[in-house]
Amino acid sequence: MEQSELQLLVEQISQDSFHKPFRHTARFNGRLRTTGGRYLLRSHDIEINPKQLSEFGIDALTGIIKHELCHYHLHIEGRGYKHRDPEFKQLLHKVGGLRYCETLPGTRNVQAYKYLYLCSDCHQQYRRKRKVNTAKYVCGKCRGKLILT
Repeated sequence: MEQSELQLLVEQISQDSFHKPFRHTARFNGRLRTTGGRYLLRSHDIEINPKQLSEFGIDALTGIIKHELCHYHLHIEGRGYKHRDPEFKQLLHKVGGLRYCETLPGTRNVQAYKYLYLCSDCHQQYRRKRKVNTAKYVCGKCRGKLILT
């Protein structure tokens, strides 16, 4: 799907589901990683993650577009456009948009702890992602010396 096709799809969904025109720009943004799309408050543009279309198809893309159009139309009207606002939740339910998008394969960053420290006195273990200065920091339980294992 090209940018122009996305623009036409967003305009069509806006007219069909919301009965209001979409007067700004819709575009793909391949740098989006953990989200299906986003509505930009300053420019009123909508950006869509192209990987959602390639992985989950047009139905998922339509749900994401409806979600972003809820933000768009409520913000333009000066009403509650944030996820926690009741107006947003009601409009999203009314038009059948997605509350959450599917998680893309390979995007879940489960980072293992690289460093394991052991207290020399009480043998308390500490798992850390970053290195700790063992000359400066001590065990929080007994104030013993930490040893990198």
